[in-house]
Amino acid sequence: MHWIDWIIVFVPVSVVLGLAVYSRRYVRGVVDFLAAGRVAGRYVLSAGDLTSGLSVITLVALVEAKYQVGYALTFWEYMMVPVWVAMGLTGYCVYRFRETRSLSIGQFLEMRYNRPLRIVAAGLRTFSEMVTNAIGPAVAANFFIYYIGLPHQLSLFGINMPTFGLIVALSLCLCMLVIWPGGRISLLISDAFQGLMSYPIFVIVAGYIFLHFGWNDTIGPVMMDRVQGESFINPFDIEKLRDFNIFALVVTILGNVLNRASWIGNDTTNCGRTPHEQKMAGILGTWRALYAQLMLLLIAVMMIALMTHQKFADQTHDIRLELTAKVAEEAVVDPRLREQLNANLSQIPVQKHRIGEDTPLSREENIDTPYIETARSTLAGTPQGNLEFQKFRTLYHQMMLPVALKNILPVGLMGLFCLLMIMLLISTDDSRVFNASSTIIQDIILPFRKKTFTPKQHLRVLRLSSVGVCLFFFFVSIFFVQLDYIMMFTVIMTGLWLGGAGPIMIFGLYSRFGNSVGAFGSLIFGSGLSLVGLLLQRNWAETVYPWLDARGWVEAIGHLLENVSSPFNPYIVWQMNAVKFPINSYELYFMAMVSGIAAYVIGSALTQRRPFNLDRLLHRGVYDVAHEYKEPLKWTIGNAFKKLIGITPEYTLGDRIIAWSVFGYALIYKFGLCFCGVLLWNLISPWPKQWWSHYFLVTSLCVTAVLGIISTVWFFIGGIIDIRKLFRDLTARIDDPLDNGMVEGHVSLADKAAFEAKGVPVSKDEE
Repeated sequence: MHWIDWIIVFVPVSVVLGLAVYSRRYVRGVVDFLAAGRVAGRYVLSAGDLTSGLSVITLVALVEAKYQVGYALTFWEYMMVPVWVAMGLTGYCVYRFRETRSLSIGQFLEMRYNRPLRIVAAGLRTFSEMVTNAIGPAVAANFFIYYIGLPHQLSLFGINMPTFGLIVALSLCLCMLVIWPGGRISLLISDAFQGLMSYPIFVIVAGYIFLHFGWNDTIGPVMMDRVQGESFINPFDIEKLRDFNIFALVVTILGNVLNRASWIGNDTTNCGRTPHEQKMAGILGTWRALYAQLMLLLIAVMMIALMTHQKFADQTHDIRLELTAKVAEEAVVDPRLREQLNANLSQIPVQKHRIGEDTPLSREENIDTPYIETARSTLAGTPQGNLEFQKFRTLYHQMMLPVALKNILPVGLMGLFCLLMIMLLISTDDSRVFNASSTIIQDIILPFRKKTFTPKQHLRVLRLSSVGVCLFFFFVSIFFVQLDYIMMFTVIMTGLWLGGAGPIMIFGLYSRFGNSVGAFGSLIFGSGLSLVGLLLQRNWAETVYPWLDARGWVEAIGHLLENVSSPFNPYIVWQMNAVKFPINSYELYFMAMVSGIAAYVIGSALTQRRPFNLDRLLHRGVYDVAHEYKEPLKWTIGNAFKKLIGITPEYTLGDRIIAWSVFGYALIYKFGLCFCGVLLWNLISPWPKQWWSHYFLVTSLCVTAVLGIISTVWFFIGGIIDIRKLFRDLTARIDDPLDNGMVEGHVSLADKAAFEAKGVPVSKDEE
C-alpha cells in the first residue's frame, strides 16, 4: 500500500485505542466493567452494535456465498421482514432479558432454572462461541496477507516467522488494548466511535463501486447470464441451487425466532439505561444496518461482475493466477506437488465468456471451473490429497475478495478500505473475546465460590480471563483448518449451543412452564445432534469416508441418504461424496432445533411440580424495586394497532415516529410492495429477467442509498449526544458491590438485599 494509505489507517486506529484507554477512569465496579453501568443510550448501543456485529469474516462469508448463488434468493429473504419487525418493535426477548437485570446469560439460567444448568450451559455456550469466533482472527489474518500482498513467511532478527501467526497475534493484542482498561465501557465507546467513522467509509466505497462498475452494462448482464434453475437474479428460477437455498432461508427464519435470546447476556443487551431504551436500540438497528447492507451488497455483486465479465478477462486471469499461487503455498505441503500444481494452473488460457453467445454459466461450469478442476486432478485421489484439495478450494473462494480488491482499488481508497477492515476486526474480536471471558468468570468460576470476590479481585480476574481467551483464539486460529463455507461452519459450530438453547431461553423468559429437566434434555438432544454432525463434517474426507469405503458401505449408505432426501428434492439432496459430508449444516441445525424443542417440552411436562415465579424474575409487581416496569397499554379498539407494533406508555413522540417509520418502511414498503405485490404480479404474469435486474437496482441500491445517507447523518448526531451523556451518567452512577452476578435461591444477591429492605417475600425454590 502507498504511504498515504498507511496514514489513513494509523491515525483513526490510534484515536480508537486512545478512547479505550481513557475509559478506564469510569470503571468503579463489576457492573461498569460488564454492562457499562447499565446507563447506555439507544444511539451509542445501536452504533456500537453495528461494528461489533459486522466483521471481516462477515464480509468474506457473504461474498463467498453470494458468489455461488447470486441475489435471487434475496427476494425470498423479504419473507423474514415481518419477523424482524415484530421482534424489533416488540423488544422480543431483549426487553424481558433487560428486565431480569442479569449480568450474564448464566445468571439468568440460575435464577430461572438452577446452578448446575448455569455451569453446564455456560460451558457449552462458551466452547461453541469460542471455537466459532476463533476462526475470525484466522480469516481476518489471511484477508490482510492477501490484501496487502504480504509473504507467508517474514524474517525477524534472522528468524523465519509465519506471517499468519504474527498478524493473528497482533490483532489479538489490539483487542486486549481495548478490553483491559474498561471492559464493556471501552468496547461500547470504541465500537460506537468506529461505527460513526464507518458510515462515511460505506458511502465512499459504495459510491466508487457503483460508478466504476455500471449496473446496466456490466453487473446486470452478468447476473442474468445463468443456466435455468440457477438464476442469480430471478427468484422464481433457483430450484437447482444447493446449500444456500429456500430451505436454508426457512431454517434461518426459525433459528432467528427460536434463538433470539440465546446469545444475549454478555453483549450490549444488558447495558441500556432502561428496558425501554434497550428496546429502542433494537428498533433503531433496522435503520442502522442500511448502509452496511448496501456496501456488502455492492462488494459482492462487484466481485461477480469483475470475475465474470469479458471486458475484465485479462485482468481477472492475472488475479486468479496470483490467487492460486498464494493459496497453493498455504494449502499444499509437498513443494514438488505445489510446483506441479502451479505449472498446471499456468497452462490455463484466459477465460473469455461472451454473454449472449456462449452457453450461460452454472454452478458446475463457470469461469472458475478450469482452475478448480485442475487443482482437483492434481491434488485429489488420496485422503491427504482430498484434504489438501478441500483446503485449496475453500481458500480460493474466500481469498478471492482481498486479491481482487488489491488489484482494483486506487490509492486512498485502498487505505480507507483497510481502515474499515481493521476497525471491524478490532470491534468484533474484542467483543467476542470479552463475551467468552466474562462468561467463563461469571458463569463457570463464580458459581463455585462460596465467598464473593471483592470488586478489585473481580475486575482483576475478568481482565486475566480475557488474556486466556485471547491465547485460546490464537492457538485455534493457528491449528484449526476450516474446510466448509464460512456460513456453513458457523451454523454447525454455533449449533452446538443453539441446537438446544432456544426453548431454554424462550420458555424461560415468557412462560412459567419449564424446568431444569427439560432444559438439560434440550441440551442433550439438540446440542448432541449438532456435535455428531460437526464431527462427521470435520472428519469426513480424511477418516469417515475412507472407513466406510474400506467396509464396502458407501453404496448402501448413499442409496439410503438419497431415498430419505428424495421427497424434499431439489431443496434437500443427500448424495454420497468423497470430499464433503452429504448433509449440510443448515439441515443438521434444523434437526437439532426440532430435537431440542421436543426434549424440553416432554422433559418439563413429565417432571414440573409447580409454575415458576416469573414476576420475581422480571422484577414486576412487588418485585419492581428499581421502578423500571411500566404497565402495558390495555387491549382496546383504539389501542389494538399500537399494541401490535409494540407502542407502550413509555413512548415519547420521537419514539412513536421511529416506531411508525420502521413499520412503514419494513412492513408496508419492503414486505407489502417489494415482496407481496411483486409476488402476486409474477404469479399472474411472470417478469422477464431484465425486469428483475431493474427491480434489484431500484430496491436494493437506489432506495437503500437514499435512506442510508439520511440514517448516516441521523446516527452521527444521535451517537455524539449519547456518548457525551454516557460519560455524564457513568460519573454520577453509584455502584452496588452486591450486583456482581452471584445468585442465591433463584435470586441475585443484589435483589435479595433490595427485597429484604422492602419486606418483599421471596418464594421458595421452584425446582
